[in-house]
Amino acid sequence: MTKKLLHRAVITCVILFSFGAGNLFALEDNFGRAREVEGRHFTIYYAPEVGLSGLIQSINVGPLDKLMGGRGTQGSFSLETELADILDTLFERICSILDMQLYSFKGNMKICRDSRQLNYIYHQIFSNSPVNTTRSFYAIMNNTIYTSPENFTLGVIGHEMAHAIISHYFVVLPSVKIQELLSAYVEYQLRRAPSH
Repeated sequence: MTKKLLHRAVITCVILFSFGAGNLFALEDNFGRAREVEGRHFTIYYAPEVGLSGLIQSINVGPLDKLMGGRGTQGSFSLETELADILDTLFERICSILDMQLYSFKGNMKICRDSRQLNYIYHQIFSNSPVNTTRSFYAIMNNTIYTSPENFTLGVIGHEMAHAIISHYFVVLPSVKIQELLSAYVEYQLRRAPSH
């Protein structure tokens, strides 16, 4: 093969790989149809059966937290924007607890219709069944927090957001035990501190 042909073959492979790489490594989780809400730090997908007002009440982010996060204390015009604001405020609070600021972070959150769907998705992603019933989890390979309405609490969502923050903050990830310890610390701090 001549140098010219080899050069063209390499360039062709690079071009094909760069256009197809995004699809090549796409993760199929079989989440199904969903509604979408765009927040500053998360794109939130939720099953149509999920009631947003219940989710908002479960997190219970207080007015002082919103003010400290640079948001107004008044409710949003829609439940969707209220949920996005609450999750953005919680994310920023967790960054402060961990002392790991990630200003340009953008991830996904998928809220399943119930724990059964959550367990199914866990099985789809990790090709095995969870040891116990899954309460929520963070999948680093697609930068997505998976949860369900039953598990949508301040401590659980905070724990999973901590995993997302840790996975983006460190160039070399700490061991799984250290990641779990830091996430458990966030969960503890959120549960112990009264909402403002």
